[in-house]
Amino acid sequence: MISPLSHVDPSAKIGQDVTIHPFAFVDADVEIGDGCEIMPYASVMRGTRMGKNNKVYQGAIVGADPQDFRWKGGESYCYIGDNNVIRESVIINRGISSQGGTRIGDGCFIFANSHVGHDSHIVGKCVLGNNVMIAGDVEIDECTILSSAVIVHEGCHVGKWALVKGGCRIGCNVPPFVIIAHNPASYYGINAVVMRKDGDFSESDIDDAAKAYRHIYQCSTSVFNALKRIEADIDDNAVRREVLDFIRRNNMRLVAVPMNYD
Repeated sequence: MISPLSHVDPSAKIGQDVTIHPFAFVDADVEIGDGCEIMPYASVMRGTRMGKNNKVYQGAIVGADPQDFRWKGGESYCYIGDNNVIRESVIINRGISSQGGTRIGDGCFIFANSHVGHDSHIVGKCVLGNNVMIAGDVEIDECTILSSAVIVHEGCHVGKWALVKGGCRIGCNVPPFVIIAHNPASYYGINAVVMRKDGDFSESDIDDAAKAYRHIYQCSTSVFNALKRIEADIDDNAVRREVLDFIRRNNMRLVAVPMNYD
């Protein structure tokens, strides 16, 4: 159902069983997949490629122009996967170039008044609380929770199954499986409750994650030495590999860890 009181550009590609409510706006060069619902006063802007069964609430803007001086008005894109909920007044910016683009995976829940900046990548099954602010070129791995009013600065990477508590300001990388709290942001333990409830993790997996982060955050040694201790102390498994690979891929730059390579 497409309301005659909405604006849908004739060039937009609209799938089957899509509902577009009165006063919604769908721009040119937009693709909306089957089963989506665009609520009143929501806008889907040019360059947006939206998958199936997404719901965009009132006042949200998907595919807004990027807020970056490097963008000079050229063609750019915003990719939305399947089964996402985008609540009221959320703003998701497009990328700044024709390559890459902003990407939201599948099964994400983005609460009201949140902002996802240009070229950021929300991998999937993530929860972004009310008023979460994500700058450009940020990567949020799968099954991550950012509580209300979290700010993630440009270029940061948040690992899988992490929980960042409300109001934190993240200016560096958050490794997988941890809880981050307070300001300045600091390590607060393992995200064990969520891992037990929603993930396929054994008690042994959770213990190994806790042991790994004791070496990193609680042994007063460098990250370089902590990685060596993890390899010696914990048997090879998926959790250990995820921790080690994340830290090495991100040049050992972690929230609340001094830059010490000795």
